[in-house]
Amino acid sequence: MSAGTGESGEGGTSTAVRNTIAAGTGCGCLLSPLALLGALVVVIIIGGFGVLLAPLIALILLFSGGGGDGGSASEDDADEVIAIFNGDGRGELDTSTVPEELADPIEEAGELCDAIGPIVIASQLERESGFNETLVGENGEEGVSQLPPEIFDEYGEDDDDNDETSALDAEDSIMAQGRYLCDLAEEAQQMIDANEATGSVLDLALAGYHVGMDAVRAARGVPQTNEAQGYVLAIRAQFAKYEGVAAPPAGSTPGVTPGMGPDPTGSPSASPSPSPSTTPAE
Repeated sequence: MSAGTGESGEGGTSTAVRNTIAAGTGCGCLLSPLALLGALVVVIIIGGFGVLLAPLIALILLFSGGGGDGGSASEDDADEVIAIFNGDGRGELDTSTVPEELADPIEEAGELCDAIGPIVIASQLERESGFNETLVGENGEEGVSQLPPEIFDEYGEDDDDNDETSALDAEDSIMAQGRYLCDLAEEAQQMIDANEATGSVLDLALAGYHVGMDAVRAARGVPQTNEAQGYVLAIRAQFAKYEGVAAPPAGSTPGVTPGMGPDPTGSPSASPSPSPSTTPAE
Protein backbone atom coordinates (compact mmCIF):
# COMPACT_ATOMS: atom_id res chain seq x y z
CA MET A 1 0.00 0.00 0.00
CA SER A 2 1.39 3.39 -0.94
CA ALA A 3 1.75 6.17 1.61
CA GLY A 4 -1.21 7.94 0.08
CA THR A 5 -3.75 5.16 0.57
CA GLY A 6 -5.32 3.16 3.36
CA GLU A 7 -8.05 5.49 4.56
CA SER A 8 -10.02 2.82 6.40
CA GLY A 9 -6.99 1.83 8.47
CA GLU A 10 -6.05 5.42 9.10
CA GLY A 11 -8.97 6.14 11.38
CA GLY A 12 -8.29 3.21 13.69
CA THR A 13 -4.59 3.90 13.90
CA SER A 14 -5.10 7.63 14.43
CA THR A 15 -7.56 6.93 17.24
CA ALA A 16 -5.07 4.57 18.86
CA VAL A 17 -2.37 7.20 18.63
CA ARG A 18 -4.61 9.85 20.20
CA ASN A 19 -5.56 7.47 22.99
CA THR A 20 -1.89 6.74 23.65
CA ILE A 21 -1.13 10.46 23.94
CA ALA A 22 -4.16 11.11 26.12
CA ALA A 23 -3.22 8.29 28.48
CA GLY A 24 0.26 9.70 28.86
CA THR A 25 -0.80 13.29 29.41
CA GLY A 26 -3.88 12.81 31.54
CA CYS A 27 -1.77 12.99 34.70
CA GLY A 28 -0.70 16.51 33.75
CA CYS A 29 2.82 15.58 32.73
CA LEU A 30 4.39 14.72 29.39
CA LEU A 31 5.47 11.16 28.79
CA SER A 32 9.23 10.79 28.35
CA PRO A 33 10.22 10.15 24.73
CA LEU A 34 11.31 6.62 25.64
CA ALA A 35 8.01 5.78 27.33
CA LEU A 36 6.02 7.29 24.49
CA LEU A 37 8.05 5.39 21.93
CA GLY A 38 7.42 2.15 23.77
CA ALA A 39 3.69 2.80 23.81
CA LEU A 40 3.65 3.67 20.14
CA VAL A 41 5.51 0.48 19.25
CA VAL A 42 2.53 -1.39 20.68
CA VAL A 43 0.20 0.76 18.56
CA ILE A 44 2.28 -0.02 15.47
CA ILE A 45 2.06 -3.74 16.13
CA ILE A 46 -1.70 -3.57 16.70
CA GLY A 47 -2.35 -1.31 13.73
CA GLY A 48 -0.04 -3.12 11.35
CA PHE A 49 3.08 -1.79 9.68
CA GLY A 50 1.21 -1.08 6.46
CA VAL A 51 -1.35 1.26 8.03
CA LEU A 52 -0.19 4.86 8.23
CA LEU A 53 3.07 4.39 10.12
CA ALA A 54 4.32 7.93 9.58
CA PRO A 55 1.88 9.78 11.90
CA LEU A 56 3.47 7.79 14.70
CA ILE A 57 6.88 9.01 13.60
CA ALA A 58 5.59 12.57 13.49
CA LEU A 59 4.18 12.26 16.98
CA ILE A 60 7.47 10.89 18.30
CA LEU A 61 9.16 13.97 16.83
CA LEU A 62 6.55 16.21 18.41
CA PHE A 63 6.78 14.77 21.90
CA SER A 64 10.54 14.24 21.97
CA GLY A 65 11.47 17.79 21.07
CA GLY A 66 8.58 19.70 19.59
CA GLY A 67 5.92 21.85 21.16
CA GLY A 68 8.35 24.69 21.71
CA ASP A 69 6.22 26.30 24.43
CA GLY A 70 6.92 23.39 26.75
CA GLY A 71 3.22 22.76 27.41
CA SER A 72 1.47 19.44 27.68
CA ALA A 73 0.35 17.64 24.58
CA SER A 74 -3.33 17.14 23.92
CA GLU A 75 -5.61 15.17 21.66
CA ASP A 76 -5.93 18.29 19.52
CA ASP A 77 -2.15 18.38 19.10
CA ALA A 78 -2.16 14.79 17.91
CA ASP A 79 -5.04 15.45 15.52
CA GLU A 80 -3.29 18.48 14.04
CA VAL A 81 0.02 16.70 13.51
CA ILE A 82 -1.73 13.77 11.83
CA ALA A 83 -3.80 16.10 9.63
CA ILE A 84 -0.67 17.95 8.51
CA PHE A 85 1.15 14.70 7.86
CA ASN A 86 -1.71 13.51 5.66
CA GLY A 87 -2.05 16.89 3.93
CA ASP A 88 -0.86 18.24 0.61
CA GLY A 89 2.32 19.88 1.89
CA ARG A 90 1.05 23.34 0.98
CA GLY A 91 1.04 24.73 4.52
CA GLU A 92 2.72 28.01 5.38
CA LEU A 93 6.39 27.76 6.33
CA ASP A 94 7.33 28.86 9.84
CA THR A 95 10.54 30.65 8.88
CA SER A 96 11.97 30.32 12.40
CA THR A 97 12.35 26.57 11.78
CA VAL A 98 14.88 26.95 8.94
CA PRO A 99 18.22 28.78 8.70
CA GLU A 100 17.47 32.48 8.25
CA GLU A 101 19.45 32.87 5.05
CA LEU A 102 17.56 29.99 3.39
CA ALA A 103 14.00 31.05 4.25
CA ASP A 104 13.44 33.20 1.14
CA PRO A 105 14.66 30.66 -1.44
CA ILE A 106 12.70 27.89 0.29
CA GLU A 107 9.52 29.95 0.07
CA GLU A 108 10.24 30.90 -3.56
CA ALA A 109 10.86 27.27 -4.54
CA GLY A 110 7.62 26.34 -2.80
CA GLU A 111 5.70 28.76 -5.02
CA LEU A 112 6.89 27.41 -8.38
CA CYS A 113 3.90 25.10 -8.82
CA ASP A 114 0.68 24.21 -7.04
CA ALA A 115 1.76 20.67 -6.16
CA ILE A 116 4.85 21.52 -4.09
CA GLY A 117 4.83 23.77 -1.03
CA PRO A 118 7.69 25.26 1.01
CA ILE A 119 7.36 22.75 3.84
CA VAL A 120 8.05 19.98 1.32
CA ILE A 121 11.20 21.80 0.19
CA ALA A 122 12.34 22.36 3.79
CA SER A 123 11.68 18.76 4.80
CA GLN A 124 13.71 17.48 1.86
CA LEU A 125 16.60 19.83 2.59
CA GLU A 126 16.89 18.48 6.11
CA ARG A 127 16.73 14.93 4.83
CA GLU A 128 19.25 15.43 2.03
CA SER A 129 21.91 17.59 3.66
CA GLY A 130 20.86 18.80 7.10
CA PHE A 131 20.92 22.30 5.53
CA ASN A 132 24.65 22.00 4.83
CA GLU A 133 25.26 24.33 1.88
CA THR A 134 28.77 23.01 1.18
CA LEU A 135 28.11 19.28 1.45
CA VAL A 136 29.68 17.11 -1.26
CA GLY A 137 28.18 13.64 -1.68
CA GLU A 138 29.91 10.38 -2.51
CA ASN A 139 28.66 10.40 -6.10
CA GLY A 140 29.43 14.02 -6.90
CA GLU A 141 26.27 15.60 -5.50
CA GLU A 142 26.92 19.10 -4.25
CA GLY A 143 25.18 21.64 -2.09
CA VAL A 144 22.19 21.87 0.16
CA SER A 145 19.79 19.97 -2.13
CA GLN A 146 22.27 17.21 -3.07
CA LEU A 147 20.97 16.89 -6.62
CA PRO A 148 22.96 14.59 -8.92
CA PRO A 149 25.17 16.67 -11.22
CA GLU A 150 23.16 15.79 -14.34
CA ILE A 151 19.91 16.84 -12.66
CA PHE A 152 21.38 20.14 -11.48
CA ASP A 153 22.80 20.78 -14.97
CA GLU A 154 19.26 20.48 -16.35
CA TYR A 155 17.40 22.49 -13.72
CA GLY A 156 20.00 24.83 -12.24
CA GLU A 157 19.96 28.55 -13.05
CA ASP A 158 21.72 31.65 -11.71
CA ASP A 159 18.95 32.40 -9.25
CA ASP A 160 21.09 34.50 -6.94
CA ASP A 161 22.29 36.70 -9.83
CA ASN A 162 26.00 36.32 -9.09
CA ASP A 163 26.83 35.47 -12.73
CA GLU A 164 27.48 31.86 -11.82
CA THR A 165 25.25 28.80 -11.74
CA SER A 166 26.50 26.51 -8.99
CA ALA A 167 25.02 23.78 -6.84
CA LEU A 168 27.11 25.22 -4.01
CA ASP A 169 25.08 28.44 -4.21
CA ALA A 170 22.19 27.69 -1.88
CA GLU A 171 19.61 29.66 -3.85
CA ASP A 172 20.62 28.05 -7.16
CA SER A 173 20.45 24.61 -5.53
CA ILE A 174 17.09 25.09 -3.82
CA MET A 175 15.39 26.57 -6.88
CA ALA A 176 16.72 23.72 -9.04
CA GLN A 177 15.23 21.30 -6.48
CA GLY A 178 11.88 23.06 -6.75
CA ARG A 179 11.86 22.97 -10.56
CA TYR A 180 12.76 19.29 -10.58
CA LEU A 181 10.05 18.44 -8.05
CA CYS A 182 7.46 20.39 -10.03
CA ASP A 183 8.35 18.45 -13.19
CA LEU A 184 8.04 15.18 -11.26
CA ALA A 185 4.67 16.29 -9.88
CA GLU A 186 3.49 17.14 -13.39
CA GLU A 187 4.54 13.72 -14.61
CA ALA A 188 2.84 12.09 -11.61
CA GLN A 189 -0.40 13.90 -12.44
CA GLN A 190 -0.25 12.58 -16.00
CA MET A 191 0.23 9.03 -14.71
CA ILE A 192 -2.75 9.36 -12.39
CA ASP A 193 -4.93 10.83 -15.15
CA ALA A 194 -3.98 7.97 -17.47
CA ASN A 195 -4.72 5.36 -14.77
CA GLU A 196 -1.07 4.36 -14.84
CA ALA A 197 -0.55 4.93 -11.11
CA THR A 198 -2.50 5.41 -7.91
CA GLY A 199 -1.74 7.60 -4.92
CA SER A 200 -1.33 11.31 -4.39
CA VAL A 201 0.63 13.55 -6.75
CA LEU A 202 2.91 14.56 -3.89
CA ASP A 203 3.71 11.00 -2.80
CA LEU A 204 4.45 9.90 -6.36
CA ALA A 205 6.68 12.93 -6.92
CA LEU A 206 8.59 12.34 -3.69
CA ALA A 207 9.09 8.67 -4.52
CA GLY A 208 10.17 9.61 -8.04
CA TYR A 209 12.64 12.13 -6.60
CA HIS A 210 14.29 9.44 -4.51
CA VAL A 211 14.07 6.23 -6.56
CA GLY A 212 13.20 7.52 -10.03
CA MET A 213 9.92 7.80 -11.91
CA ASP A 214 10.65 4.63 -13.87
CA ALA A 215 10.38 2.70 -10.58
CA VAL A 216 7.15 4.54 -9.72
CA ARG A 217 5.69 3.77 -13.14
CA ALA A 218 6.67 0.10 -12.91
CA ALA A 219 5.03 -0.18 -9.47
CA ARG A 220 1.98 1.84 -10.60
CA GLY A 221 2.41 3.94 -7.49
CA VAL A 222 4.90 4.38 -4.66
CA PRO A 223 7.04 1.21 -4.83
CA GLN A 224 6.49 -1.22 -1.98
CA THR A 225 10.11 -1.00 -0.83
CA ASN A 226 11.63 0.29 2.37
CA GLU A 227 13.65 2.81 0.37
CA ALA A 228 10.71 4.39 -1.43
CA GLN A 229 8.08 4.11 1.31
CA GLY A 230 10.54 5.16 4.01
CA TYR A 231 11.57 8.28 2.11
CA VAL A 232 8.00 9.47 1.57
CA LEU A 233 7.13 8.81 5.21
CA ALA A 234 10.27 10.55 6.47
CA ILE A 235 9.57 13.70 4.45
CA ARG A 236 5.92 13.83 5.53
CA ALA A 237 6.90 13.27 9.17
CA GLN A 238 8.68 16.65 9.15
CA PHE A 239 5.74 18.69 7.81
CA ALA A 240 4.31 19.62 11.22
CA LYS A 241 7.67 20.90 12.42
CA TYR A 242 8.11 23.21 9.44
CA GLU A 243 4.58 24.55 9.84
CA GLY A 244 5.54 25.42 13.41
CA VAL A 245 3.14 22.95 15.03
CA ALA A 246 5.89 20.70 16.32
CA ALA A 247 8.62 23.32 16.33
CA PRO A 248 11.96 22.45 17.97
CA PRO A 249 12.53 23.71 21.51
CA ALA A 250 14.06 27.14 22.09
CA GLY A 251 17.81 27.22 21.50
CA SER A 252 17.94 24.33 19.04
CA THR A 253 19.49 24.75 15.59
CA PRO A 254 16.85 25.88 13.05
CA GLY A 255 16.11 23.18 10.51
CA VAL A 256 17.70 20.30 12.38
CA THR A 257 15.65 17.81 14.39
CA PRO A 258 17.64 16.59 17.41
CA GLY A 259 19.00 13.11 16.72
CA MET A 260 18.37 13.30 12.97
CA GLY A 261 20.74 14.07 10.13
CA PRO A 262 21.07 13.81 6.37
CA ASP A 263 19.88 10.64 4.67
CA PRO A 264 22.88 8.29 4.59
CA THR A 265 21.55 6.61 1.43
CA GLY A 266 22.41 9.68 -0.60
CA SER A 267 20.76 11.94 -3.09
CA PRO A 268 17.73 11.58 -5.34
CA SER A 269 17.74 9.11 -8.16
CA ALA A 270 19.22 10.31 -11.40
CA SER A 271 17.46 7.67 -13.46
CA PRO A 272 15.96 9.21 -16.58
CA SER A 273 12.26 9.89 -16.86
CA PRO A 274 10.24 11.25 -19.76
CA SER A 275 9.84 14.99 -19.93
CA PRO A 276 6.43 16.04 -18.56
CA SER A 277 3.91 17.83 -20.70
CA THR A 278 2.10 21.01 -19.72
CA THR A 279 -0.79 19.25 -17.98
CA PRO A 280 -1.24 21.15 -14.69
CA ALA A 281 -0.83 19.28 -11.43
CA GLU A 282 -3.74 19.18 -9.07
